[in-house]
Parts: sequence; structure tokens; C-alpha cells
Amino acid sequence: MEPGGRQHLQHPGLPAVSAMDLFPDGAFVRLRNRARQTYLHADDDGEGVSLRPHGRVFSLNAVWRVHRVLIEGDTFVLIQGAAYGRYLAIAPGREPSGYRGSRAVQRDYVEANVGAVTWRPFRMVDDERYISLRHDFDRNLRANGRYRIWHTAVTWTVRGFELGSGLPPLPRPTVNIGGCSGLFRRRRPVADEQRTIRHVRANDQGEFDQNSDNWSTFSYYGRSVFNLRVQVGARQLAGEIGDGITLAVRPGLQGRLTPLVTDLPRSVDTMDIVVFNTGSQGAQNLVYPDIP
Repeated sequence: MEPGGRQHLQHPGLPAVSAMDLFPDGAFVRLRNRARQTYLHADDDGEGVSLRPHGRVFSLNAVWRVHRVLIEGDTFVLIQGAAYGRYLAIAPGREPSGYRGSRAVQRDYVEANVGAVTWRPFRMVDDERYISLRHDFDRNLRANGRYRIWHTAVTWTVRGFELGSGLPPLPRPTVNIGGCSGLFRRRRPVADEQRTIRHVRANDQGEFDQNSDNWSTFSYYGRSVFNLRVQVGARQLAGEIGDGITLAVRPGLQGRLTPLVTDLPRSVDTMDIVVFNTGSQGAQNLVYPDIP
């Protein structure tokens, strides 16, 4: 039941658990809203979630990885962003007046907020690939808007991606030249915000110290993942510069490692980075979608 008592229909031959077939553990998927014909997108502030059109090239921010968990005998689906590794979650509180439901956001996965990131998929009556995603707080993931009451606003199409053959090269660093100001409207640079980077080195099998309190830290300015790899590499014992190391982000103690191949989110939140030897078994265990 949706809040307000409306019943979602399902095909009698498709029990609710069969929707799990569309969410195999570890798979990469995209979620397209039936009402708006746009895709669920992890915003580059590292917190928000929105709906975006396909674009000329399909964005990594619109790709999500399935993380199944078993809680007290029940299987739940967690939806992890492929860009920044954070999980689709429900924010505490309510939307402003005139909007329905609670706000969907990106969150790290730690035991304290497991209730915010757990979802159950249900198949809809129209077609086997149409689903709704019900949050454990009895809320449906919907294309929100003022006074939207469409049945199709909570209906999503699920499509999968094959696994890629390897990680893509990192984007070259870019400079944010800022906005215009002054009498002659000259460009002025925008000061990069500072965030804390915690990092730890994994062995060739991918094992590392799980306690981030023991990890090394430094302050990092900017969003360039290319520059981040340079700075992390310079802090390794051998002073490694270049593609000899591979970075992965750990989004919370329970979060699955996600290879860091795109520029960092516009956020000052601390990032936990695990450093792998490129080509090692640990690095090869990192997976990436084959985006057409």
C-alpha cells in the first residue's frame, strides 16, 4: 500500500519476489521512469538524486549497482551509484508543502542508517520489466513534483549493463575558471573547497585494514580524480606517480568498493580511498559497467 491507502497492482502470475530476478547481486542497472521517460541520476553534489535524459553519451551517474543484503531472513535490494559509490536512500523529514513523500538522496552505507537504504522491488501489471521500488519505510520511489499523482510516476523500467573488460582512463584535470566580475567582466578563479581524504593501501589480494581510524589522512582541494591519484601516489611508501595505482572509494564501513574513475562530487565530505596496485588481484576484483 502506498501512503493514503492506494493499492499497487501486480500480475497474478508474478509474485512480488519475482521482481528480484531483475536485480541480481552485483549487476549494473539503469532505472527509467515511465512517466517522465528520464533516468535516475546521482547528482554531482554527492547528495542529491534527480531525473535526467539520456544525452549523447550515457552518464556513469545514471548507472547503479545492485547490492543485495539479508536482514532477519528477508532479502532487500540496495542501489549503489556507480559514479561515487553512495547508496540511494530516503532522507529524514518530509518534502516542502505541495510535494509528495520524502526526498531521495545519496548516502554512505553504515549499520546505523541501514533502514534508509533498503528497498524491495515489485513487478507491475503492465509488463515484466516495469517495477516499483518500495522503501522499507513504506514509501515508493517516484518521479516527484508538485501534486503529482500519476500511477506511472512510481513505475520504473529496469535495464542491465554487461561488465566492462577493464577500467577506463581517468579524465584529465580541468581548471574551474569561475564566473565573471568587475568592470570589464573578467573571469575570476573560484577557490576550491577543502575535503579530507583518508587512504589505506591494500595488498595484492585486496585485503586492507578495515578500521579507517588507522588510515592516513590529508587535505585535498578540488575535484580532479587525476590530481587525487597523483597526490595519493606521492604519499605511498614508494612515491608512486601515474597509473601504477588504482583508487576505489569505500562509501561507509558496509559499503562495497567502487572504482574511482570520474571527478569527485562537489562536496566537502570526507572520502575513504583504498589504494590498489594496478593489475593486482585486488584491482581486478573492481568492476565497471560496459556503457555503450
